[in-house]
Amino acid sequence: MHSARALANQYRQTGASSAILDASPHQLVTLMLGGARERVQLAMACLQRGDLARKAQAISSASGIIGGLNSTLDMKAGGEIAEGLHALYDYFQRRLLEANGNNDAAPLAEVDELLGDIEQAWRAIDPAAPAPVDGTQ
Repeated sequence: MHSARALANQYRQTGASSAILDASPHQLVTLMLGGARERVQLAMACLQRGDLARKAQAISSASGIIGGLNSTLDMKAGGEIAEGLHALYDYFQRRLLEANGNNDAAPLAEVDELLGDIEQAWRAIDPAAPAPVDGTQ
């Protein structure tokens, strides 16, 4: 017999898979940014309760997502913005490594905050969002 937790996890995974299959490229990046933040926040919670093995898994998962984000950058078309994001993603990787090795929440909090800033900016440029009405024609 399946436990309620196992069924909830299966439902969550099915929902995430459906969101990915139906997502535009812009939405995929949004999902990846959110997923990286969730893993970083999970790592902080695990560190706080002393679950170092789970912390390491969460950091590894966040690092993988950030690596994926970095690999999607188009350095030619993206110019300075892509270069800046590449540098940030590299910085995030170093901070995650530091947080994992030193069991330090401060780098995790910093990465979460910076990822939140990127996520907010990315959502603001959603090409599917309706154009603002400015009253001029």
